[in-house]
Amino acid sequence: MRKYFAEVLGTFAIVFCGTGAIIINQQSGGAITHVGIAITFGLIVSSMIYTVGDISGAHLNPAVTIAFLVAKEFPAKEIIPYILSQAVGAFIASGTLKLLFPTNELLGATIPAGSDMQSFVLEIILTFLLMFVILHVAKGSKEQGMFAGLAIGFVVLLEAMFAGPICGASMNPFRSLAPAFVSGHTEHLWIYLSAPVIGAIIAVFTWQILKPKAN
Repeated sequence: MRKYFAEVLGTFAIVFCGTGAIIINQQSGGAITHVGIAITFGLIVSSMIYTVGDISGAHLNPAVTIAFLVAKEFPAKEIIPYILSQAVGAFIASGTLKLLFPTNELLGATIPAGSDMQSFVLEIILTFLLMFVILHVAKGSKEQGMFAGLAIGFVVLLEAMFAGPICGASMNPFRSLAPAFVSGHTEHLWIYLSAPVIGAIIAVFTWQILKPKAN
């Protein structure tokens, strides 16, 4: 239960702080700025990895959990509890933000600025790059190395910085599902539920090609 509770808290923190930054930027007339939003996402991801990484592995993202399962770095019996825990954390975060900012229309939901296909491809590539880094610095249930949190957080920050204005740079199905469902804006949700999982799984196959062969 410690692992599942850690996933609830970690995912709550990411969705609350990340989408909260988007909401507060809107409510304050741009005080945080796009750069500030990207930094917020990167910092909270990095912080949660260091906080709960030694408890649950700090997946905090169902695409990451599924990819670790495909990579055979995570037990199949744990996948449903992990994903349910992440969903609980994300929905509590979006529900809390709805209570705090009841007049905000989107609650930080990811909405494509261009075509759906443009954002779909971008989300696949972004999540591929994120998962590719994760696989090289972490293992399924335990964070590896003192710099893993920095490496992963920096990738999130970088991708949110340059791709956020176009696709939202979600890279996490529940980061998009919770605010979309709570705000009622689910029209583009298929992109953010499918593309991150596809990108993460592609990263696993790439990692398997590159990793050293066991003797």
